[in-house]
Formats: sequence, structure tokens, C-alpha cells
Amino acid sequence: MAKSAFRGSPRMSASGGGQSAMLRQAQKMQEEMLKAQTEVEDAEFEAAAGGGAVTAKVSGKKELLALTIAPEAVDPDDTEMLQELVVAAVNEALRKADSAMSDKMGSFTGGLGGLF
Repeated sequence: MAKSAFRGSPRMSASGGGQSAMLRQAQKMQEEMLKAQTEVEDAEFEAAAGGGAVTAKVSGKKELLALTIAPEAVDPDDTEMLQELVVAAVNEALRKADSAMSDKMGSFTGGLGGLF
């Protein structure tokens, strides 16, 4: 008789349904996160250094897509300055890509504290 008492228990069926709903919600969130990640990875981020003398464009996947150097930035006697401008422009473009990814993912992980 004790066996049949648990079979139809409302508490048992309610928790099973709750788990199913929670699983569906988690799967939906995972799909949304993947979509957001893909959006950022497909985006392009641009930054300039030296007042626009050097411009770098990177993808959200952190790949350098383009590098533009203005002719007036090329001084054969000061290649170090040009190198610094290139590094600065590329690094700033990469920071923009990182920031965009953090912002997108933060909307999903914001309520989870420091877990992610």
C-alpha cells in the first residue's frame, strides 16, 4: 500500500514538471548566449591612434582584418613611433571587441555573481 501512495503524489509530479521547465529555460538561455556570442564574433571593431594616422580593424574573433597607415605617419627616421601607433591601434580595437563580448555576456551572467 505504501508503494501506491507515492505513485500519484502531487509533490513528485510537480517537481518533475518544474525540472523540465527549468531545463527548457536553460536550453533557451544557452541558445540566446550562443546567438549573442556569434553576433559579437561577426562584428567588426575599429580604433585609431596618432590622431587617425594608424587605424586598425579587428573582428569579434580577435583577428586583425585591416590596418591603414596614413602616408604622413611614415617617417623612415622614426620607425619606432609608427610601430607604437600600430600596436596602440590594434590593442584598442581588441579592447573594443573584448568589451562588446563582455557586455553581451554580462546580460546573461549578471545575476549569477562571480560564477562566470
